[in-house]
Amino acid sequence: MAAYKDLIGQKITKVTSNPSEPKTGQMWYNSTDGALRGLGVVEAFTSAAPLSTARQVLAGAGTQTAGVVFGGTTGSNTAATEEYNGSGFSAGGDLSTARRSISGFGLQTAAVAAGGYVTTVQTATEEYNGSTWGPGGALNTGRSGLAAAGTLTAGLCFGGYDGSSSTTATEEYNGTAWSNNPTGLGTTRQALAGCGTQTAALAFGGGFPSPGISTSTEEYDGSSWTTGGALNTGRQGLGGAGIQTAASAFGGANAPGANQSVHEQYNGTSWSEGPDLSTARTSLTGIGTQSANAAIGGYVSAVSSLTEEFNKSTNTITAAAWASGGALTAGARRGLGSGKNSQTLTAGLVFGGGGNPYSGLGVKTEEYDGTSFTAGGDLNTYRYSIGGAGTQTAGLGFGGYVFPPAASSNATEEYDGSSWTSVNNMSDARQAMSSFGTQTAAIAAAGYSRPTTTVLNTTLSYDGTNWTALSSPANVNTTRSGLAGSGTQTAGLATGGNSSPYKQTEEWDGSAWTNQNSTVSEHKNVINQQLGIQTNALICGGGPSPTTATEGYDGTSWSTRPNMASGRYESAAGGSATSGFVAGGFTTANVSTTEEFTGETTTANIADFTTS
Repeated sequence: MAAYKDLIGQKITKVTSNPSEPKTGQMWYNSTDGALRGLGVVEAFTSAAPLSTARQVLAGAGTQTAGVVFGGTTGSNTAATEEYNGSGFSAGGDLSTARRSISGFGLQTAAVAAGGYVTTVQTATEEYNGSTWGPGGALNTGRSGLAAAGTLTAGLCFGGYDGSSSTTATEEYNGTAWSNNPTGLGTTRQALAGCGTQTAALAFGGGFPSPGISTSTEEYDGSSWTTGGALNTGRQGLGGAGIQTAASAFGGANAPGANQSVHEQYNGTSWSEGPDLSTARTSLTGIGTQSANAAIGGYVSAVSSLTEEFNKSTNTITAAAWASGGALTAGARRGLGSGKNSQTLTAGLVFGGGGNPYSGLGVKTEEYDGTSFTAGGDLNTYRYSIGGAGTQTAGLGFGGYVFPPAASSNATEEYDGSSWTSVNNMSDARQAMSSFGTQTAAIAAAGYSRPTTTVLNTTLSYDGTNWTALSSPANVNTTRSGLAGSGTQTAGLATGGNSSPYKQTEEWDGSAWTNQNSTVSEHKNVINQQLGIQTNALICGGGPSPTTATEGYDGTSWSTRPNMASGRYESAAGGSATSGFVAGGFTTANVSTTEEFTGETTTANIADFTTS
């Protein structure tokens, strides 16, 4: 047997602690623990950001970090297209024809949608360029429940239901037209899965009227199909990913109501069991490779928005998620302010807000340490729907709603970590505004003014002493209230609000606002429910009706993130886009609960090895 040195070129190093950034193939002996260690391979599905539109019998194309899904049914056929960037989904251009039981193949920027069902089986093909769909050549055999493989200029469709029976029909696509291959599948079936290329494709699973669910696998070489190794668990409505010699099959059902979580991996000869999906489901789609794929949508007990990512690597991936945090101690309330520039979960600031719906709670301040809230000094002026900026030890509260006398406020107060001090008032009174920045450099934009009931588009700037009303082009492009804000005085972000379509996003550069790509979902009355900076922000919730929708912004576009456990609006938030919290607000009543968000993390999987 060859020695490690002969294989790797160096001896195993003796260390007292594990290296901070171990390399693949590196091994070491930890003398403190008496263990031989190196990087071990981890295989697992983890939860990922959900689809914006829950659906089943949809199709997909592309990779785990650059994918696209389209079509399907939500209860009725949908044309919705969503793009996946490995973190979340964002809206793409709609299909020309809403349809379900559709096939897809290609890349995110060069995808094909073929066949499907509207009120009859379809021959239509559409091509996607990364933003819009255009017409392609029609299939020779209209069908639904078909499978596909390949690229836009070298594609393949096979199997399915032609309107009267399951079919073996196989067709090749050259980017313009489909041609029939006289040699069809060896097994007639529909609701099967496929992957690979036009000259090295794989067809597996599916069902047919008799004898039923199939375990059959077939391999295509560019001219004909041959029998491959059978699935261990026959099923239809399953998802697939990969290539002919390294494929994955996951989910599906092998009887009505018998959804499966089974995951199998193919090596070009036979299927073996892999780590299962967390949630059994059928009628889903898959994108990616055998070692890095995503299982998307489908049906559980209803149409699903679930996404799970599978990774096989030397890293342990912990999915982004929300978890329960410590509750506010001063009571259930809404319309709170927050120090959104407190860029850590462990140093949050929450102040003001109302009870049922308004009360003396409006002066209360609480500080969050990542586990629990403790009381801070009271505000001097009761406020609800108040603006906020700064940190836990250098906070700023401004504007808001005072009741009685049912009027907006222009009061400004600074917080030093223990008490509030009244300082120069805002140049006008407003509430429910976009607010962000620091104690000495803050922005208040748009909002609402009472008792005049005026919705505003103006922007105010604070320099640590005085507020200044900025002149156009400093006005927001969409006049609105109830919008969220985050960032700095020279690089801010204002999102959502109470003006249709409730998805507007504008970036602030210190002098003017510029319209940007909209959010995926509606976010009304979010006010202080946005975290982070202009190039890495998180918006969460909104309403009414209360929504759990959470999205991340990368400086260009929004995409979905894991949803909160409870929908809420008029809450406070603190921290960053990867480590933050949302506290209080309104669900079906005022609440004091808190949820904490932790972004996805990747760590090296250090494993112990034996010498035998």
